[in-house]
Amino acid sequence: MKYIESYGLWRKILVAMLVPLAFIAFWPSPVDQPVQGDLARILHFLHDHGIPSWFNYQFVEASANVMLFVPLGAVSSLAFAEKQWWQIGALGLLVSGLIELGQQLFLHNRFASPLDIVTNTAGAVIGALLALTTLKRLQARSLSATGL
Repeated sequence: MKYIESYGLWRKILVAMLVPLAFIAFWPSPVDQPVQGDLARILHFLHDHGIPSWFNYQFVEASANVMLFVPLGAVSSLAFAEKQWWQIGALGLLVSGLIELGQQLFLHNRFASPLDIVTNTAGAVIGALLALTTLKRLQARSLSATGL
């Protein structure tokens, strides 16, 4: 529990995580552009072999956006333990909104998307809830172990 409660360490990790997130968010072209053809072939293969058509590029992209922000939500919960899950979600909303605004204003080959804001925020909330649930379970185990 010692490292889990090292809020300063988690805040440093959070800042360090923002660097690759910024590279992904502000890359001049969509980061999946080099693999779009491969992804289309894989999805076509999967659809030919029984995977439903709703499992498409949009679903993969939305899922990737969620997964991109799950670590942000989890680490933010550890860095700011006094915050509620919805406050971490608001942080995810703010970060995502700033990213989309930056893409709209400064990147001609990227486009801002309200759906990205929703999926990124959902990822931050999921990460926060996962971290909080895990912390509660660890604390319960720690308390039951001390009662032996």
